[in-house]
Amino acid sequence: MQVPRRFLPSLPLLMAFEAAARNESITAAARELNLTQSAVSRQIKALEEQLGVELFHRERQTIRLTAGGHAYVREIREALQKISTASLNLRANPFGGTLNLAILPTFGTRWLAPRLPDFLQRFPGITINLVTKLSVFDFRLETADAAIHFGKADWQGAELALLRRETVIPACSPALKAQYGFVEPTVIREAPLLHLTTRPDAWERWMRLNGVPADHVHGMLFDQFATAAQAAMAGLGVALLPTFLIEDELRDGRLVPAYDAPMTGEEAYYLAWPRDRTAHPPLIAFRDWLLAVTEADR
Repeated sequence: MQVPRRFLPSLPLLMAFEAAARNESITAAARELNLTQSAVSRQIKALEEQLGVELFHRERQTIRLTAGGHAYVREIREALQKISTASLNLRANPFGGTLNLAILPTFGTRWLAPRLPDFLQRFPGITINLVTKLSVFDFRLETADAAIHFGKADWQGAELALLRRETVIPACSPALKAQYGFVEPTVIREAPLLHLTTRPDAWERWMRLNGVPADHVHGMLFDQFATAAQAAMAGLGVALLPTFLIEDELRDGRLVPAYDAPMTGEEAYYLAWPRDRTAHPPLIAFRDWLLAVTEADR
């Protein structure tokens, strides 16, 4: 569908408006854009006439955004940022071989990053840009071509490919284990418990699975595995951590299983992508490579 021209202002008009709104000054915007004050004023006036909406309140030598101007500048700023990012990606790889990938922080740094050199060696023409996302988002509002997702196979408007499942164990420092003993699962309740915001009911599920009362489970709360693991290593408590993300810590003894009772949940790691990017060549290459790497884990 072709958008009416009046709703597609030119970039110079939008840039003048955004700069003036951000600086709250025509003079500062003119200095930033290397234009005269009158030129910036004319561009903003032209934008207002094109839209049929007043964007600024003008009071003597000052300007102040209207309510409509406030809402408009937020969206315009995002749009200009997307155009800028697209231009940078094109310049970095003029053949279009760029994949914008949203990652979960610990999965990205501990599992994916060490394996990416293999992918880049196999596909030297592809550039991967990484951005951290902790939860499901709307692909239509982001520049991401794909995302690493943990949860159920449910992402509206996206296709998903199963990468691997996750087994967690109650892990703690050797000193904390020596202090509590943990000879049976009920003793776990006596120790400080470390919780993850992305797994709010994990401890309750583990306790029910091991015949331990699961009511009134409290403790410190963390938003990432990495910080929860660091806290566990420091002796602050017991954390339910994925074994494949703490292999080094288990190997060198910085973390130990508090009690030998692993738990595998229904949720898993997936690669998710919007349907309109299915045929994107860098995505196809990355998806095929990632599925091959995780085949044994599935």
